[in-house]
Amino acid sequence: MGRKKSLERDTIRCDVKEFRLKKGWSQEELAESLGIRRQAIYDIESGRYLPNTAIALQLARLFDCRVEDLFVETAPPEYTPVQVVSDTVEPSTRLTLGKVRDRVVGFPLKGTESTPFGLRAADGLLAPDRKSARMLLPAERLEKSIFLMGCDPALDILGQHVARMSADARVHCRFASSHAALDSLARGLAHVAGTHLHNSGKAESNVEAARQRMNTPVRVFGFSLMEEGLMVGRGNPLGIRTAADLAQPMVRFVNREPGAALRVLLDDQLRTAGVDSKAINGYRNEVFSHREGAYRIACNVADAALGLRPVAEMFDLGFVPITAARCDLVIPEDLLDHPTVRILLDTLQSNRLHKELDCLPGYDGSVTGQLIAELASTGSAKG
Repeated sequence: MGRKKSLERDTIRCDVKEFRLKKGWSQEELAESLGIRRQAIYDIESGRYLPNTAIALQLARLFDCRVEDLFVETAPPEYTPVQVVSDTVEPSTRLTLGKVRDRVVGFPLKGTESTPFGLRAADGLLAPDRKSARMLLPAERLEKSIFLMGCDPALDILGQHVARMSADARVHCRFASSHAALDSLARGLAHVAGTHLHNSGKAESNVEAARQRMNTPVRVFGFSLMEEGLMVGRGNPLGIRTAADLAQPMVRFVNREPGAALRVLLDDQLRTAGVDSKAINGYRNEVFSHREGAYRIACNVADAALGLRPVAEMFDLGFVPITAARCDLVIPEDLLDHPTVRILLDTLQSNRLHKELDCLPGYDGSVTGQLIAELASTGSAKG
């Protein structure tokens, strides 16, 4: 499914969803009436693209209204004066905004100061029997909470955009390698799994891994394209350019755990370069997240670690790109009607999310929301 033309500057507001809900129709029912796929309804309702004239007229007839009632021209987004708390920012820098008295203040979302501070409120407390929990929030909130497991740092951004679309919807992002995320999904311990395995030849590794691990039909949606490589000291003082340079005696390397997608990538790079992993100082020295590897470099106990460009920039480090990987979201079909999963799927089509992903260093949102594959529990990919 190719990416459709986005609405420019959000100047057209789409009200198709409101008309559909008044009729009590699902997206599948509307798609069937129009003779198009459900994914196209996602794209239309989220404002990702305008339908052609024939589809627009069909929609107006179905809802007994004018085309102008479904697609309303709006004013361009407003800009507001802001005082940015930094002397070195570039256009499109992502900001956290707040109003202090009569002034809007913006803090750049970069550097170690941008990471969350303080403790997180709990939803429950484990009981003495270790088999129950004392609830600290209304039970009905659990119905709108989902677990998303994966290791793409931008998954947190997705969760926050979901919360903006619906105040009751909560996405708990839990860090896990691609294989661990899929295993948790297969065991019924998560609602969504993020996976970014590297393709081997023409094979879609994300799709194949989902097909092999899942025992229920699933759909695979594109989330992001991201640069992967080596995080190094600021200015790259040791001149590291490739994975083979890690074998230099002065380089202190920190690896990821066995099975992590980045470690598989590294091993492939070393094999191609003819470098023995035993020649790398720290190959057996392992961390379990991008952030932990970056922290080791920032503390000057390591010179290089596997990771992503935005994590390197968060810690004011240098970055050596190796490849780009696609992160996909795997969702069991029986969970597609979960209220928060539905909102998540709508959010994937949001122009606001796409624009923010495109502003992340080393990211590309061109695949965001695309239906990559539909998998039967023991079959092969469709679509």
